Amino acid sequence: MSVNLPAPDLKELYPVSGVRIGVTEAGVRKANRKDLTVVLIDKGASVSGVFTQNRFCAAPVQICREHLASGAGVRAMLINTGNANAGTGEDGRIRALSTCAALARELGISPEEVLPFSTGVIMESLPSERIEAGLEGALADAREDNWLRAAEGIMTTDTVAKAFGAQVTIGGALVSITGISKGAGMIRPNMATMLGFMATDACVRPGLMHQLATELAEGSFNRVTVDGDTSTNDSFVVIATNKAAHTPIDSLDTADGRALKAAMLDVARKLAQAIVRDGEGATKFITIKVEGGKTQVECRQVAYAIAHSPLVKTAFFASDPNLGRILAAVGYAGIADLDQVGIDLFLDDVHVVVHGGRNPLYREEDGQRVMQQSEITVRVVLGRGDAVDTVWTCDLSHDYVTINADYRS
Repeated sequence: MSVNLPAPDLKELYPVSGVRIGVTEAGVRKANRKDLTVVLIDKGASVSGVFTQNRFCAAPVQICREHLASGAGVRAMLINTGNANAGTGEDGRIRALSTCAALARELGISPEEVLPFSTGVIMESLPSERIEAGLEGALADAREDNWLRAAEGIMTTDTVAKAFGAQVTIGGALVSITGISKGAGMIRPNMATMLGFMATDACVRPGLMHQLATELAEGSFNRVTVDGDTSTNDSFVVIATNKAAHTPIDSLDTADGRALKAAMLDVARKLAQAIVRDGEGATKFITIKVEGGKTQVECRQVAYAIAHSPLVKTAFFASDPNLGRILAAVGYAGIADLDQVGIDLFLDDVHVVVHGGRNPLYREEDGQRVMQQSEITVRVVLGRGDAVDTVWTCDLSHDYVTINADYRS
């Protein structure tokens, strides 16, 4: 089940020159499922990534950070589903490094040029021998137009593969952008998503890549939540292969820099919102927009308080306009000097609260009408300033409990 999330459109998944992808069935956890993906990157590409802020981060996250910091460059990525390789101690590191070394041998590169990624069950030993045995099949499958298979190959409890693309003209050259993501539960990334990968053939100076990856994550994956849990494995990697025929971008404040970032941010937001639309057990997609704050930080603070409230989320599932729950969440969001008299609340076009109290013109049936929709916008006006921020979330249903109770079976 997902909320208005169609399957990826193959026509919009553009091959990116300098990137080839191979997918195979390695039996990491279950037989007969795509679970091992290799991404091969031509020499000379610019690569950066952002990762989970969970201090109990998985072994592959630790190794990715180390390999990116080494300055060796990135020539390949190795992604498995079915096993998170988190909470596995030194054994997890050894096994992840072993898979990097095995792929490096196949490609004739150094292990530091390989980034490993894992997603799935936590606290189970990574079956590195199965991954290494599957490399031959994944490499044999490698081609530029394999984005959809890659999106399918990184899924866990996802019900729909998540992949989007775009094209934009930069400096007179047509530039392609394609990205994939996965995630449906344990989603409050606080940096990126469970797993997200985006590539472009645009020319971007290496020194700009971390800023680009961070700003893309801030505008997309850092604005979504399903259940408020920050995963051990969150990773978002951005690749620029530098193959397009335009002058390299060395600033996001130039016309070319702004155009590229806008196009990539559009793809990143679609990927992030797709995770919410496919949230475990989700039946509704909810946009929470907080206006009139002193800062964006406090606007997001209020938005997340609403988005994480089990009482609010279950009310949305039941289509129950029990809107005092939203006001309560605003009140406990942590703004010490918040004046409730300044607060207005809207559900789509329905003005529910005026100056901290029920709008005399509000009718219960109007709230009920909005709550029955599959897509709903909650707008809170704090009356404290001009800052605005937005978070995307979903409702909390019976199926969320069922899916997570049965996850390891």
